[in-house]
Amino acid sequence: MDLSLPLRRGVVLILSSPSGAGKTTLTRMLLQDRALDLTLSISVTTRARRSSEVDGIHYRFINERQFAAMRDAGDLLEWAEVHGNFYGTPRGPVEDILAQGRDCLFDIDYQGTRQVREKMGADTVTVFILPPSMKELRARLERRAEDAKEAIERRLENARKEIARWKDYDYVIVNDDLQRSFDDLIAILRAERQRRPRREREIERFVEKLLSE
Repeated sequence: MDLSLPLRRGVVLILSSPSGAGKTTLTRMLLQDRALDLTLSISVTTRARRSSEVDGIHYRFINERQFAAMRDAGDLLEWAEVHGNFYGTPRGPVEDILAQGRDCLFDIDYQGTRQVREKMGADTVTVFILPPSMKELRARLERRAEDAKEAIERRLENARKEIARWKDYDYVIVNDDLQRSFDDLIAILRAERQRRPRREREIERFVEKLLSE
């Protein structure tokens, strides 16, 4: 047995939620907890870079020809066109992270989740974040003061469509208390890291040693 290989295979942890349900905040909390050692997947996009963005940190900015080449070669785990721009997640960096025995965090919608699950299979762990109520979701969107009233109504309409996809996910968390939701996510991640198929190499080594005593 090659002792240089990692003891376990990493996890692809996917978070999805309607806008305003808390997914972005929970993602930030997970990444800030260094003990969890999570790496956020970096997407490629054909849209122009904003002045506040850094290439390779927020996105990798590429042109449409490069994007089409990656898509057609099957090098993207998921992709979508949004407002005339293309977005996608390269497969190579994610595979490298998992092969090192580390975990990769995705912040994507249900359509992207379906694509990633199709390609990554048992590596994926999917979590859907629900708001405690539609009234509270509206209040959160209004408190953000980022959108006009018409835009908020569109987000709420889209939220209902997204919420209807909750059965597509392995776990569902009602985010009525941010700290409790964060604790639940950590519990999910820790449990998934202990699944036998992911730890098979480590357990096999241990059992060999145990039986040799």
